[in-house]
Amino acid sequence: MKKYSILIPILFFTLALQAQDFSKDIADAKTAYSSGKLADAHFSLEQAVQEIDMIVGKEVLKLLPDKMSDQPANSKDDQVSANVGFVGATIHRDYGTTGSQVEIISNSPLITSLNAFLNMPFVGGMMRNSTTKVVKIQGYKSRLEKQGDNENGKPNYQLQIPFKSALITVTANGMDENTVMSFANTIPLDKIAALIQ
Repeated sequence: MKKYSILIPILFFTLALQAQDFSKDIADAKTAYSSGKLADAHFSLEQAVQEIDMIVGKEVLKLLPDKMSDQPANSKDDQVSANVGFVGATIHRDYGTTGSQVEIISNSPLITSLNAFLNMPFVGGMMRNSTTKVVKIQGYKSRLEKQGDNENGKPNYQLQIPFKSALITVTANGMDENTVMSFANTIPLDKIAALIQ
């Protein structure tokens, strides 16, 4: 628990810096609620939650590795977008020029079906073939899929790591399986989980 104690103050400090929008949204929600305008109150609360999702997403980007194999992160192209409804934020980082990327969706709607694939022997066994298999990344069951080869004849992989209610998808183009697994093991999953859960 000690290792996460530094993340919490950083998150609150960042929230404080951007508290103006959050505070305004909360004040608008209170005013609308007091006036009986429940739809307006609901809208303002959604805006406040989306603001928090955006702040958390930016903090998660700081935790992602600077390189995927020999491909540097394209940090200038980082994206965080708040999603509507119960789906939290989408956090996106590109690596190199091959289309390799990491995407994290908090409160992902795909978690249930992916966990069924990973944890039910009958379903997982039917879905396992020469291109798809179940692997473990830092103790989390994950799905690794070979998605053919790129124009240079090197393999492309997609790795889906569900943890709690979030889904990390690593797309690694032009890399071998061992490189993909090594990269995935450099992602600080526990620190990310502490922020987005």
